[in-house]
Amino acid sequence: MDSVEEAGSGHPGTAMSLAPAAYLLFQRFLRHDPTDPSWAGRDRFVLSCGHSSLTLYIQLYLSGYPLTLDDLKSLRKWGSLTPGHPEHGHTAGVETTTGPLGQGVANAVGMAMAARRERGLFDPDAAPGESPFDHTIWSFCSDGDIEEGISHEASSLAGHQKLGNLVLLYDDNHISIEDDTAIALSEDVRARYAAYGWDVHEVDWTVNGDYEENVGALAAAFEAAKADTERPSFIALRTIIGWPAPNKKNTGKIHGSALGADEVAATKKVLGMDPATSFDVAEDVLAHARDVADRGRALHADWEKTFRAWREANAERAAEFDRISARRLPDGWAGALPEFEAGKEVATRAASGQVLGALAGVLPELWGGSADLAESNNTTMKGEPSFVPEEFQTKEFPGHRYGRTLHFGVREHAMGAICNGIALHGGTRPYGGTFLIFSDYMRPAVRLAALMKLPVTYVWTHDSIGLGEDGPTHQPVEQLWSLRAIPGLDVVRPADANETAVAWRTILENNDRPAGIALTRQKLPTLARGDGLAPAECAAKGGYVLADAGNGRPDVILIATGSEVSLALEARDTLEAEGTPTRVVSMPCVEWFDAQDDAYRQQVLPPSVRARVSVEAGIALGWRGYVGDAGESVSLEHFGASADYKTLFQQFGLTAERVVAAAHASLIKAGVHGAGRGETTGN
Repeated sequence: MDSVEEAGSGHPGTAMSLAPAAYLLFQRFLRHDPTDPSWAGRDRFVLSCGHSSLTLYIQLYLSGYPLTLDDLKSLRKWGSLTPGHPEHGHTAGVETTTGPLGQGVANAVGMAMAARRERGLFDPDAAPGESPFDHTIWSFCSDGDIEEGISHEASSLAGHQKLGNLVLLYDDNHISIEDDTAIALSEDVRARYAAYGWDVHEVDWTVNGDYEENVGALAAAFEAAKADTERPSFIALRTIIGWPAPNKKNTGKIHGSALGADEVAATKKVLGMDPATSFDVAEDVLAHARDVADRGRALHADWEKTFRAWREANAERAAEFDRISARRLPDGWAGALPEFEAGKEVATRAASGQVLGALAGVLPELWGGSADLAESNNTTMKGEPSFVPEEFQTKEFPGHRYGRTLHFGVREHAMGAICNGIALHGGTRPYGGTFLIFSDYMRPAVRLAALMKLPVTYVWTHDSIGLGEDGPTHQPVEQLWSLRAIPGLDVVRPADANETAVAWRTILENNDRPAGIALTRQKLPTLARGDGLAPAECAAKGGYVLADAGNGRPDVILIATGSEVSLALEARDTLEAEGTPTRVVSMPCVEWFDAQDDAYRQQVLPPSVRARVSVEAGIALGWRGYVGDAGESVSLEHFGASADYKTLFQQFGLTAERVVAAAHASLIKAGVHGAGRGETTGN
């Protein structure tokens, strides 16, 4: 209450009613060491209802993490360690950034999947509960979380995967911002989770007609949940939000705003506290709470003995664990990348699939799959088993619980957030695939990956109207620039098969940000490098001179990505034949290009060459910053249509002829000498 009053805003109600549950978890059930928040053997705790950030901050403070009472006084203030919603990498003990509801539930599912995959990599034969890689993922969620569609997607998959290392506590308080949830929620949530295949428990603190914080009953539910290792566990905890505030408990008013001085004072009287004091934490209370650090250190020490024994018995696996945990790539790994024969036509989605297959044997940390589009996305590493309980493997996809190929089902949003959870858990590198158009379904999770700087890779195929007959519902137009607008996300659209291999290598070399690789359905020519064309290796810089002007001094620059690079090269041939020195720049990733130094960027795009044309089968939006005031864009400023891709490119003007015309127009606007001079027909 005092923190929210000091801040002038916040969410006190849930933090008040969940305090006993959080204290019980941190004190008796969560395996954690406040003196080493990143201990590999720890349990993970995810506060999906991130608006109730005080639920987490107060337990971190009481447990002895590096948070002080002054930090609690600084809730939601500039520069504090206690922002309005928990932020990963900002505050020790915060495992993930939460706030957008439902995301944390899916993150927890991803963490549980990662824990099982990690055990399979390093200690698959240990008895249940006997491996140093066995730990539990705990999560708290709210009514808002279970209403969001992403939690349905993730919870359905968690039940199917039989994630017995996952426990989700649902704060069933019947209140949201719009007051009583009966206005919008009437389903039986417990029955829903039972239908998903979860182990379901109910603890009701209102069962006797009065309110009793029956911590013993909750402890019994926690014990039972941990004991069920074959199913994820769901605990519905019936609370009264804001208890025991005499006037505002059980109302929407206490959900998201300060109580006010009078209500705070009245509540403190109910609790037997001095209403005249604020942030009053008795020394004996704090000392008692911080005894948990001793428990944590003891658990940590016991774990270290088990871990050391495992290391001694598994030297090769231990070395691999150390490398993967540090996110170091193995020496020489890039030598496994395929090289593609010049002149051969290969869809970049197919090239990507070959890259993944080639890397399977050298990067065991790399794993992933698709949102039910494996054959279209080419995300299945050949010969690798599926990650699925044995009873659910199929003829097409054999596998086991420790497998590698992920099957997200038609659950794009959950896929994005689950991949975030996998990356947050540590070590392994996840990827998830779907069509580029359905990146819209993933966007909130992609944004959070960028915010948290997570090395997640999105394989987005069918990247333009070039996918053809499926029509405008499936043809991305605005998606590329919409995604490029997300700070910290690399969007990579390679021009051919060899650029695709370089793109994957560069993505995997980056540990501090997510990337999306946008790939074609249609086949593209594999460019003949070295025959006047720069090597594909240059794609690592994001943009490079693929083909320079014949005289080395371009009058016009054509900037293209993906399948349109071939159009730009064809247009260059025409312009050069006309006597116009023309440079083609392949720009697979504007983010990588912008990260280069000024000298390099000026070398590729000399400021003195004002005649420029961008060529991309999507909206022009951000290209205006690269082509400048005299530039032109060959783009698509409307939705597509249903037809074969060659017809669509022709009908919508994505042709070499139009690129040539755009170059002429830009040359005129740039005032290039001789540009625009035509021929007379006589009298």
